[in-house]
Amino acid sequence: MELELYQNMLMLIFATTFIMGWVVNKTDFCTMGAVSDWINMDSTARLKSWMLAAVSALFIVTLLSYFDLIDSSLTQSNDTASPPYNTPTFAWPRYVIGGLIFGIGMTIGSGCGNKTLVRIGAGNLKSVIIFIMMAFGAYLMMFTDLMHTFFLQWTSILDLDLTEYDINSQDLGAITAHIIQTDAVNTKLILGFIISVAALLFLFRTNEFRKDKHNILAGLTIGICVAIAWYITSGPMGQELLEEAEMMDETPYAIGAQSLTFVAPSGHFSALVSSEFDSTYITFALIAGLGVLLGSFFYAVLHQSFRIEWFRSISDFINHIVSGLLMGIGGVLAMGCTIGQGVSGVSTLSLGSLIALGSIIFGSALTMKIRYYQLVYEDEANFYTATITSLADLKCVPNKWRYLDRV
Repeated sequence: MELELYQNMLMLIFATTFIMGWVVNKTDFCTMGAVSDWINMDSTARLKSWMLAAVSALFIVTLLSYFDLIDSSLTQSNDTASPPYNTPTFAWPRYVIGGLIFGIGMTIGSGCGNKTLVRIGAGNLKSVIIFIMMAFGAYLMMFTDLMHTFFLQWTSILDLDLTEYDINSQDLGAITAHIIQTDAVNTKLILGFIISVAALLFLFRTNEFRKDKHNILAGLTIGICVAIAWYITSGPMGQELLEEAEMMDETPYAIGAQSLTFVAPSGHFSALVSSEFDSTYITFALIAGLGVLLGSFFYAVLHQSFRIEWFRSISDFINHIVSGLLMGIGGVLAMGCTIGQGVSGVSTLSLGSLIALGSIIFGSALTMKIRYYQLVYEDEANFYTATITSLADLKCVPNKWRYLDRV
């Protein structure tokens, strides 16, 4: 009975993400591309689409919480959430360092975890290499001692235990409620509605964005899919599954309240393969990733855009290997990717998600700047001078420190 319930949940998330993969391919939604457009061309159209995804997910999740259709408190516990976005342990070094690593990796490979799956579905074999390396990096972080040895044994020293301040969650509602001495649940609901409605009004205030049907379709679709995933895993079905999990002969890996994230599928895929295809590792995240891939594939085939792509050079091949490895390591360390933290996590008002998102964007923007300066000033620029100049462009160091003229 319990396994049948879980199978139904997997079928629902597959159908949801199949639609998402179709729409992302159709609209060319790309979080790395959004940062690139903003930094290099001063265009915010795709960035606004990403923002629309996050705030529409936040609005729907807040609405679901208001009507008690989901249990948002499940996101606070390591035992009932995957990942625990609102745990009271505020692991800010993980969000910063992991986000930076992920942002660098996705820029080197020209796309995040979600975009990797979409490209595989459209015939891009280079993205297969990224996925394999992302799976390898995620596996090392999730199922070996790598994360503890190189990161957690020192980053955890800097973690903040919010319970010492009588705060039981890192979501903005709980933190704000503690400051102004109000009820945490109601404060989170009020903040969720205020932030999402204000952001939606900001986005749709211009006629230019209101006419941008592709980016609106992409943002709304992703936001709705993220909210559906939350309903599946933390609504009635998800709560029933958690209650009955102890009665299962074999409990599926990583069950619990969760939404869409696209580093986890690669890690779970590597675990599935290494376990000789133990069905325990047929997870919610893995099926969500499969849905995106196949949705993109069917769109590409039906619209005759399926194209086999391969590497142009050895250096291109190496870049994609490095990209996948960094995204796997950074995504697990930061507990999410551009969708996992930037949309799913933000929809819970997690402070850690906002920090991880900011770190991803900064890591991506800095990497773009560095690579661009190295390209333009091929004979003059080295990594150090390009980095300092890029930091000056991003107003992180004084402009007088720059080594190269602005381009």
